[in-house]
Amino acid sequence: MTRPKVKRELHELSLLFEISQTLDRAIDLRDELGPVLKAVAKHTGMIRGTITLVNRENGELYIEAAHGLSGEQLERGRYQPGEGVTGQVVQTGRPMVIPKLSEEPLFLNRTEARLPEEEESVSYICVPIKMENSVIGALSVDLQFNEENPLEEDLRLLSIIASMIAQAVRLRQEHQQERDKLLEENVRLQHQLQEKFRPANIIGRSGAMQDVFELIGQVASSDATVLIRGESGVGKELVAHAIHYNSPRAAKPFIRVNCAALPESVIESELFGHEKGAFTGAVQQRQGRFELAHGGTIFLDEIGDLAPQTQVRLLRVLQEREFERVGGTATVKVDVRIITATNRNLEEMIKDERFRQDLYYRLNVFPIHIPPLRERRTDILELANFFVEKYSKQNHKYVRRISTPAIDMLMSYHWPGNVRELENCLERAVLLTNDDVVHGHHLPPTLQTAEASNTVMKGTLEDTLMRVEREMLVEALKTGKGNKAKAARELGLTERLMGLRVRKHGIEPKQYR
Repeated sequence: MTRPKVKRELHELSLLFEISQTLDRAIDLRDELGPVLKAVAKHTGMIRGTITLVNRENGELYIEAAHGLSGEQLERGRYQPGEGVTGQVVQTGRPMVIPKLSEEPLFLNRTEARLPEEEESVSYICVPIKMENSVIGALSVDLQFNEENPLEEDLRLLSIIASMIAQAVRLRQEHQQERDKLLEENVRLQHQLQEKFRPANIIGRSGAMQDVFELIGQVASSDATVLIRGESGVGKELVAHAIHYNSPRAAKPFIRVNCAALPESVIESELFGHEKGAFTGAVQQRQGRFELAHGGTIFLDEIGDLAPQTQVRLLRVLQEREFERVGGTATVKVDVRIITATNRNLEEMIKDERFRQDLYYRLNVFPIHIPPLRERRTDILELANFFVEKYSKQNHKYVRRISTPAIDMLMSYHWPGNVRELENCLERAVLLTNDDVVHGHHLPPTLQTAEASNTVMKGTLEDTLMRVEREMLVEALKTGKGNKAKAARELGLTERLMGLRVRKHGIEPKQYR
C-alpha cells in the first residue's frame, strides 16, 4: 500500500467519496455494507475485510458483511464481547493494529479464512464502529504485510470509514424512529376515526359494520340525500339517527315518517300538511312533516310503499325543496335533508312500474347497505350482552351471563328477523330466567337444537328425508315470502320441480306471504 503521499490522498478521497455515495443511496444499510467493503478492497488492496455488528438482543458479535470470505467462513465468524481481537475492540472501544498476525495471541482465526503460513505475511487492523458513546460493531481488514507500509495511515482511513458507517446507521435509526412514530400516530388516529365513525347508538365491530360506520362518517357532514337499504330489523332507523346527530343539523328536528303505516288517503296530508277545509275533518290549517323538519332532517321509512301520486309530489320536493299544502295554492319552501330507507327491491319495482325511476335516482344519491345479522355473526355476542343488560335493568333483575349452550344457539341461528328478532329473544329470556343466567331453554323454540330440546330425530331414513325436505321447502318459502320462484332459486331447483315438491308435501305457499 506504499504510495507517494499526494497519490495516496487522491485514492483516499476517491474511496471516501464512493463510500459516501454508496451509503447515501441505501434504504436498508445492510444491503450496502458489502459494496462498501468492495470499494475499500478496490482502492487499498485489502485481502479480506469484515463488518461485525453487535446483536442488541443477546450481545453476541456476528459478521454482517464480508469481502474475501465464503458463506461458511462468514457463518463461523461469531464472538462474545471481549473474545478475540474483534471482541476486545468492541468491548474497549479502542482500535487494534497487528503488523503480523502470527505475533498476536488474541487472534482466533474463528472464520478459518487464513492459512497458518499466511499469518506471517498478513497485517490486521480492527477499528470500532461507534455511535455516540456506544460501540455497535467493528470494521476489520487483512492487508499484505510490508515493513514500509504505514499502518497508521491505514488506521486513520479505516477509522474515518467506520465513522461514516456509524453516522449512516445513526441517520437510519433516526429515520426508523420517525417512521415508527408516524406509524403509531397513524394507528392512533385510525382508532380515533373508528370511534368517531362508530355512532354511540349502534353496536357492531365486524368488518361489515365498520364499512357502514365509515360511510356514515363520510356523508354525515353533507346535505346529500341518503338511501338506507337492508332487510327488516337490521337497524335502518338507527343509521338515519346517526347521520342526523353527527351532522351540522343535529340541533334541529329529526322527523320520522313510516310510509307503510300511513293510509294512502292521509299520507299527503301528513307529509305536506293541509289548509282549513281542504277535506272533511280539516277544521284548521295543519303543518306537515316536511314543514316540521325545516332546518333538520326528515326520515322516510319504507319508501317503497309510497303510492304513485305521492311519489310525484315527493320528487318535486327533492328537486325544488318546495310544495303546496293539500287544498292550498301558496308555495311552501323548506330547508330539509331527506333520508329514506327500504327493505324492498326498488329495481324490481321500477321494472314492474310500481316505483318511479326518476324518483329512485333522486333518492339513491348516497346508498348505504346494512348487512343482515347472519353476515355479521361476530356482532351477535356483543349485541346479545347489550340486550341482556338493557332488559335486566328494565325488569330490575341481575342477569350475569349467557350460558355457553345458549351462545352456541345464538351463533348458529340464521336470524331472518335480524337484530330486532335477537332483541326480542333476549328480552324474553331475561324475563324467563330465575338464576341470573340465560340458558338455552330460555330461548324460543326456533333457536333450539335437537340436543338442547331433547328432540333428536327418530324414524326411518325415508321418513327423515321427507321431513327434512318439507322443512327446507317451508324455510325457503318463508325466506321468499311465499314466492315459489325465489324459493326454487334458493334451493337450486327449477320452478317445475319446486311446484311438484310443494304439491307432494301439501304446502300452501300463500300462507307464507
